[in-house]
Amino acid sequence: MSKLPGKVLVVIGGTTGIGLSAAKAFVEAGANVVVVGRNPDNVKAARRSLGNSAKALAGDATGPGTARAAIETALKTFGGFHGLYHVAGGSGRGEGDGPLHEITDAGWDFTVRLNLTSLFYSNCAAVQQFLKQKTGGSVLNMSSVLGFSPSPRYFATHAYAATKAGIIGLTQSAAACYAKQNIRFNVLAPALVATPMSRRALSNEAILKFITTKQPLDGGRIGQPSDLDVAAVYFMSDDARFVTGQVLAVDGGWCVSEGQF
Repeated sequence: MSKLPGKVLVVIGGTTGIGLSAAKAFVEAGANVVVVGRNPDNVKAARRSLGNSAKALAGDATGPGTARAAIETALKTFGGFHGLYHVAGGSGRGEGDGPLHEITDAGWDFTVRLNLTSLFYSNCAAVQQFLKQKTGGSVLNMSSVLGFSPSPRYFATHAYAATKAGIIGLTQSAAACYAKQNIRFNVLAPALVATPMSRRALSNEAILKFITTKQPLDGGRIGQPSDLDVAAVYFMSDDARFVTGQVLAVDGGWCVSEGQF
C-alpha cells in the first residue's frame, strides 16, 4: 500500500546520496517531492530520475531563502506542503575541522554554517508555513551517531560532532514547543554511509576494517543510502502521527559495538 498518498514533501539536500534515495522512496510511496541541491548537474540528474512527481531546484542550503523558495515551489506546483526532510550538510575537515585543539576559526564557522545554520533556516521556514496553514506537518532532520557516540581514532572532527548534537537539541526543543500544533520533529542518525561525503573513509583500509566490527550487522558493512529510506518514509507518513522528538539511529550496530582496530 502507498504510505504517502497525497503528501507533498521537500527534501533539502535531495539531489545526491541519502537525500536522493529518500526522494525516490517518497515518490514510490505516492508523494510529490521538491528536492534542492547545490550542484546544477546533480539537480538535472535528479530531475530526470525522479520524473513528473518531482521538481528539482538548484540552491544553497546555507542561504536563508533557499528552503522558503522550495516550499513555495511545492505549494505552487503540487498544491500543498506536508513535510520537510533536511539532509544537506557535510564534513568541514577540508576547511579546518578536526580535534578540538586543531580546529581553525574558519573550520568551525564553515562547519556550523554548513550543518546547523542551514538546518535552522529550513526548519524555521517549514514551521512558519505549517503554522500559517494550521495543518500540522512533519520535519525530519539528519544528524549522525557522532553527535552522541564518538569514535576518536578515525572520526575526530569535533565541530562536525557539535553540529550534529546541536541538530538533536534543536529538533527535540522544537518537538516540545510545537506538539500542540500537531507539528512533529524527529531525527535520523546514521553511522558511516556510502555517500560523496564519506569518500575519505571509504578509501581507507584501516577504517574499512574497523567498520566490520563497529557496524557488525548484515555482515559488517558500510551503510547504503537506501538503508534509511523506510525510516524516512515512516516519519513522513501518518503512521508516525503519534511520534515526535525521537532520535532513530540507523547505524548497523555502531552505538552498541566497541569496534576493533
